[in-house]
Amino acid sequence: MKYRLSVLGTAAALTLALAGCSSSTPAEGGSTESPAASSLQEIQDAGVLTVGTEGTYQPFSFHEGGSGELTGYDVEVITAVAEKMGVEAEFEETQWDAIFAGLEAGRFDVIANQVSITDERKATYDFSEPYTVSSGVIVTTADNTDITSFEDLAGKTTAQSLTSNWYELATESGANVEPVEGWAQSVTLLEQGRVDATINDELTYLDYQKNNNNEGIKIAATTEESSQSAVAVRKGSTELVDAINTALDELRADGTLAEISEKYFGSDVTE
Repeated sequence: MKYRLSVLGTAAALTLALAGCSSSTPAEGGSTESPAASSLQEIQDAGVLTVGTEGTYQPFSFHEGGSGELTGYDVEVITAVAEKMGVEAEFEETQWDAIFAGLEAGRFDVIANQVSITDERKATYDFSEPYTVSSGVIVTTADNTDITSFEDLAGKTTAQSLTSNWYELATESGANVEPVEGWAQSVTLLEQGRVDATINDELTYLDYQKNNNNEGIKIAATTEESSQSAVAVRKGSTELVDAINTALDELRADGTLAEISEKYFGSDVTE
């Protein structure tokens, strides 16, 4: 699973950067000029909401078995949103590095790909209400009673990828870091007793537990700040944002968002 949260300053401070989760700058590969807004009326007339997504970002946007139908948490959420709007979701798959450029060029109307809301991005794009909320978490073995906060990591050893933002949070917390390639290796070292903990995104943990139900590990602490991911649209698309928000409100009220979240994470990550 990719990591798209970035950390700033203090051990508990998170910049809302995914996918997920997204550490890229607001307009990777795109122009600096203000893009034209998406017209809600044009979308309604066409009967199609065109959605930019990666298609390789499990469990958010991926192909089942690598070659099956496009599916995932974000795919199901935006499909349900489109249905509430009375249109059909049509997906345009593209690499993350080119996804904002595709939005600005008008290849699609929106991005649904765990785009985190940041002040930097808000200066360039408009966003819907969040449909994913997640924090950073410390994961330890289930029987660990020594670590209950980030302060407790001082002098302890955590397993982290040296290129991830969680490495920075671990070192700021005073931990010694054992380098790993990713989450799976972190869990292995934790279970072997070679490290005391690992820090990662809560969604990574929930996705792992949904598929593995590992009773040998637990969340020991959570960051106070959280990241919020939303649908991104071109600047000035006020009517479209309002329509998406209305759809999200209805989906939240009727339990659809929670149901989709439970399917992928075994928990409601929409609030």
